[in-house]
Amino acid sequence: MTINNLNVLLADDDEDDRWLFEQALSDIKIKSNLSLYKNGKELMDYLKNMTRKPHLIFLDLNMPVKNGMECLKEIRQDDNLKDIPIAIYSTSSSEKDIENTFINGANIYINKPNNFAALKKVVEKVLQLNWQYQTSNLNKENFLFRI
Repeated sequence: MTINNLNVLLADDDEDDRWLFEQALSDIKIKSNLSLYKNGKELMDYLKNMTRKPHLIFLDLNMPVKNGMECLKEIRQDDNLKDIPIAIYSTSSSEKDIENTFINGANIYINKPNNFAALKKVVEKVLQLNWQYQTSNLNKENFLFRI
């Protein structure tokens, strides 16, 4: 992405994961504004009343109240939101989860890295993706993001 200041959202119920993600984002050289949400309901409440459209949403799958899959489906069915790139950001490596998120319109699937250095690398690489290309050429080979 070649935007000066990215508007990035993260929905994740794990407080430690939110904090680590925030630290990783602040350590990389890409300027961004990060908004954090504890569950899918908080995220969807924001999206329905937003004043500034996000450039990218990182979405955990397993959250209370409203899970990531419910959010993904809801976003893709909303004409005002359906074009926002969505990166699934989950500990799950289940083929079923990967397949379901692909079918339901996620742009990329990221397994949460197990160390901070890898997390920084993943976040930086994902923010640098050309999302116009990424969203127009969706295929299974480039869906599962690996570092």
